[in-house]
Amino acid sequence: MSARIRPQPKIMEIALYQGGTSTIAGRDDVVKLSSNENPFGAGDLARQAYLRAGHDLHRYPSTDHANLRTALGAQFALNPAQIICGAGSDEIISFLCQAYAGPGDEVLYSQHGFLMYRISALAAGATPVVAPERARMTDVDAMLAHVTKRTRLVFIANPNNPTGTMIPMSEVERLAKKLPSQTLLVLDGAYAEYAEGYDGGAALVTARQNVVMTRTFSKLYGLGGLRVGWGYGPQHVIDVLNRVRGPFNLSSIQLAVAEAALGDAAHVTRSLSENARWRDWLAKRLTELGVPTDRSHANFVLARFRDAAQAEACNAALLADGLIVRQVGSYGLPEALRITVGDEAACRRVAHVIAAFMQGQA
Repeated sequence: MSARIRPQPKIMEIALYQGGTSTIAGRDDVVKLSSNENPFGAGDLARQAYLRAGHDLHRYPSTDHANLRTALGAQFALNPAQIICGAGSDEIISFLCQAYAGPGDEVLYSQHGFLMYRISALAAGATPVVAPERARMTDVDAMLAHVTKRTRLVFIANPNNPTGTMIPMSEVERLAKKLPSQTLLVLDGAYAEYAEGYDGGAALVTARQNVVMTRTFSKLYGLGGLRVGWGYGPQHVIDVLNRVRGPFNLSSIQLAVAEAALGDAAHVTRSLSENARWRDWLAKRLTELGVPTDRSHANFVLARFRDAAQAEACNAALLADGLIVRQVGSYGLPEALRITVGDEAACRRVAHVIAAFMQGQA
């Protein structure tokens, strides 16, 4: 590196993010279960909107995302003026760190929390702080114990990635109430739709001035390849975030397809039903095989093995059969594999391979 040209402090502390692998050399029957994607893909309405949007590629998109924000407001009974849209919920997380944290500030998150919290904090020049979890669940008391006068942001993924665990809203409310006045609580709801009866924390955001919710179209709606997310927060926060948001951060195609996907109730219903069915089946089958999982409220299960070596060996067995799952050592869980809930065929194939592997371990 040049002695004169240097990045901002803390940038070089960021480890490059490794996305889920999608190919295996020499195989054409690969099933990717490493990125928590909807196995049914995007719905028909989204696909049709994608084709229609191609006719206007020469036009700039709207800068205020008014149509999508209005649709989101109608769908979830929220004030559209308090909604911001981004390139995945990752971009909203980045906006929050850019706007509210910097050198000398701290960004707090739980032990097995989403990697982007640390990355975005360091990119803003802030110091990441990690609070321990209890049995792979967010521990509100531990979070509060790690709050200092320098804490500006507290991130909680609920349900959490990669554990799939979830804490009750009463605990989230307790955390929000006990945070100091300078601290903003961010509820990452990337998997909120998969938790039955859960609003992602929207009601808490409406009731308070120190809570923000983030959501995404990448999981349930099957639009991971388009990168569309959104956030809902107090007006004073949204006004700030819109000052750092690029005016054309979402393309016209992203906006049109996301709006169409939001209205595809049949696709949403089918996706949720099938996920619940096969998530429960897969968790039960893995437990029977001696591979425990915590109760998942998302679209994946976290399979826990005896140790890191056994998890590594099982991952190799899965890869040998063309099945790609996610190793989560970077999340502090080297003894575990995160397995996306696929369709029936994929879930049965995973269970078959793990059954053979565990039998060989006996």
